[in-house]
Amino acid sequence: MFIATLIAKESLNERDIQSAISSLAATDAAIIRQSEIVDGRVVDIFFDGDPVAARDHLEQIGNEIDIAVQPEANRLKKLLISDMDSTMITIECIDELADYAGIKPQIAEITERAMQGELDFEEALRGRVALLKGLDTAAIKQCLDERVKIMPGAEILVRTMTQRGAPTILVSGGFTRFAKPVAQAIGFESFYANVLGVEGGVLTGGLDGPIVDSTRKVELLESAADGAKLPLEQCIAVGDGANDIPMLERAGLGIAYHAKPKAAQAADVAIKYNDLKALLYIQGLASDQWVTE
Repeated sequence: MFIATLIAKESLNERDIQSAISSLAATDAAIIRQSEIVDGRVVDIFFDGDPVAARDHLEQIGNEIDIAVQPEANRLKKLLISDMDSTMITIECIDELADYAGIKPQIAEITERAMQGELDFEEALRGRVALLKGLDTAAIKQCLDERVKIMPGAEILVRTMTQRGAPTILVSGGFTRFAKPVAQAIGFESFYANVLGVEGGVLTGGLDGPIVDSTRKVELLESAADGAKLPLEQCIAVGDGANDIPMLERAGLGIAYHAKPKAAQAADVAIKYNDLKALLYIQGLASDQWVTE
């Protein structure tokens, strides 16, 4: 059996639910039952049928409603792994850091193309970092203080999963100097990111150590799952760019969050309208089960 979860940005009404049921019927799905409306904006519809066709049809109902279609089994995940930039925080750190060097437009264009999957990730990363050579490291703290904002719902998502015993891992193609304070602020158990080269208080324009790219993100997912003795089916991954796609595809539930088109297409679920608390609704957790402090 499968579950189709409807998550409205504002409020869900019976007309929306009936539209969803009609959409499922058009795929020859057999409706088993539906839940009550949760928190005024979420409903689960249980059905037997083709989940891919169900998602395709349900995503046409509009009305700023996010759709998640997944198997009923292993709905409540036991491990969370997430990208950072534009996923757990609202910005791309390298773009904002470049602003302090006076070259944001030049770097932001490369970032966008890399996230769209148009450029090799490592080559694009090294090229952008090289352009930051000579930037005073004081700009990093300034950027953290002035620009880095936690994505709405991030803390509630991570803290709720942590309370339930789920390992939480932040994996970033960005930099440890941002990932460490972000992970601590949100409550992630561990973090992995790239190390900026620094000498004499300025950036060298290089990177130290191995690159956290799409392959490394998958390796970290598999290693974390193995360490927790969990099958990948019980893991949830979230990201927004092309370098997140292998991780999203490998996890039991891959969620593209306000993502680039290629990532949204590759993921099991694409969240377009709601914040990160949607990931809790998708797992069947209503607001009275969230950790809010």
